[in-house]
Amino acid sequence: MPLMPGAEPFSSDGGPVGAVVVHGFTGSPQSMRPWAEHLAQAGLTVRLPRLPGHGTHWRDMAVTRWDDWYAAVDAAFLELAGRCSDVFVMGLSMGGALCLRLAENHGAAVRGIVLVNPAVHSQNKALLALPVLKSLVPSLPGIINDIAKPGQDEGGYDRMPLKALHSMTQGWAQVKADIAKVDQPLLVFHSPQDHVVEPSNTSWILGHVTSGDVTDRELPDSFHVATLDHDAPAIFAGSLEFVHRLAPAAAGA
Repeated sequence: MPLMPGAEPFSSDGGPVGAVVVHGFTGSPQSMRPWAEHLAQAGLTVRLPRLPGHGTHWRDMAVTRWDDWYAAVDAAFLELAGRCSDVFVMGLSMGGALCLRLAENHGAAVRGIVLVNPAVHSQNKALLALPVLKSLVPSLPGIINDIAKPGQDEGGYDRMPLKALHSMTQGWAQVKADIAKVDQPLLVFHSPQDHVVEPSNTSWILGHVTSGDVTDRELPDSFHVATLDHDAPAIFAGSLEFVHRLAPAAAGA
């Protein structure tokens, strides 16, 4: 299946400080490319992988699972860990959950975490039917382009494969079970007007990590895909300030 325009992964070799940038469920690297490019232009070594099954057709995603998506970001992280002095992980929505899992599994090797409207649960009661429904219905209408800024496109699917969705909820359970292992510096950006992920996700994460260095910033003029929205410049600048504070070598790059 051919790639959707803009769904290509992004890679840039820069200085000794690296960043793994992770897109969300049914999305594509297109939603994160401006952020990744901003980090690369500042001299960071950046990897923005395309999660398996994403960026082509929703039927490709229907046969992928949480373990496949995690394996892709884990491989990107390990590559950077082998060549960089410090590695940060940054994610949107489900990409945020994948970043938290990296932090849980790799400990101090993750220098810092940046999350944008992260998702680790849903209050939608309909998800309780997924174990049965996924075998009866292949997909449901998706939620894409929840962006206040006109003319933006995250390169996502208009259908949501239910077997993959069920697998994501199982991945969320893993993340939540081990959340106390997350003790790295943490920067979270959240949109009060998010029509995809409930604000309770950010609240839960902030209340359960054991990080001593935590910052929570509001994105007042953006919806869910804030990386393409009005507040995107604040995310780009804030994440770079976070990196420079924790890894001064990045500023020299």
